[in-house]
Amino acid sequence: MADEIVQITDPEKIRQHIRDIYSKNHFMADYFHIHIDEIHCGSVTVSLKTDPSKHNNHTGRLHGGVLVALADSVTGVTSASVGASVVTVSMTMNFIRNAKSGETIRVTSHITHRGRKTIVIEANMYDEENHLMANILATMMVMKPFPEIPEHWEG
Repeated sequence: MADEIVQITDPEKIRQHIRDIYSKNHFMADYFHIHIDEIHCGSVTVSLKTDPSKHNNHTGRLHGGVLVALADSVTGVTSASVGASVVTVSMTMNFIRNAKSGETIRVTSHITHRGRKTIVIEANMYDEENHLMANILATMMVMKPFPEIPEHWEG
């Protein structure tokens, strides 16, 4: 008899489990030091304290690729919040303004569509003064479930 996977029902345990999953993501955790601030079912906030020695381009400004990496990271965590392991199919990011080097950047996201095979996520990126830096629209392909994470949960 195969081991049956039991869904986690406690919201705090769901949040901790998702944080544990992403603590093993070396790109997010070790290189960029992206912090998962808030997790709700279908909505996430992540942040990044920028480091000028690692995140600036040759002109001394934050590199757009760093901002895209942050945006892509929030979409994975957001999908996990509804029990889905995903890959990015497409992402559109409209850059509105840049932040100062050394600032903490925050991205908030929410799911606008949850299908069997795709998830669509909208997100906004903000600087420390809460100025909108970018808006993001991403389509994610569901690769497999995280069966221990329910698709719907409160808290």
